Amino acid sequence: MMMKKSGTNEQLLRATLKLISEKGYLGATTREIAQEAGVTELTLFRHFGSKEMLFEELLKSYTFLPKLKELLPELEGLTCEQSLTMIARRFLLTLKERKPMIKILYSEVTTYPDKIRAVYNNFIDEMRATLADYFEALQDRGILKMTISPEIAARVFLWILFSYFRSEEIMRGGSGMTKQKLEKNIGEIVKIFMHGTVTNN
Repeated sequence: MMMKKSGTNEQLLRATLKLISEKGYLGATTREIAQEAGVTELTLFRHFGSKEMLFEELLKSYTFLPKLKELLPELEGLTCEQSLTMIARRFLLTLKERKPMIKILYSEVTTYPDKIRAVYNNFIDEMRATLADYFEALQDRGILKMTISPEIAARVFLWILFSYFRSEEIMRGGSGMTKQKLEKNIGEIVKIFMHGTVTNN
């Protein structure tokens, strides 16, 4: 029985996620991905064209970007602090959920061919731009200071969160991101991001 294209795509993406999480982008071959998905290598190329395009679709489907796009409309009516807390929580939980893939991609990124590094960087840029658009909307509503660059604000916010994840989940092996500690630290991160650390004189 022939699989529908959407079902085949999903099987290939799940197989790619599994193998990249285990072997990295460089170690996972298209033959292995096709075999894991239960299809031929030719089918893989018919659906995605290349390993690079498969990797790009994986990033867009199984990372924080689609979740961020889904989340933003839900923030309407919330305070800035509530919104940033929700974004931070969803981001960190997504990183935790995809920890094996994040860990291996993070260690591999400097050795990628230029084409793959461009795919990876374009994905990061799109995620940052999506959050920057949200920060710009906050500026238009008078919530975020007009003197702040939305793009830099998005870059800093995501980097703080990723650095926290790297420290607690990768360097410490996951012992630091318990549910209680995660909620407490998200609150602290959001407060520092919104208000800084120095009292006004």
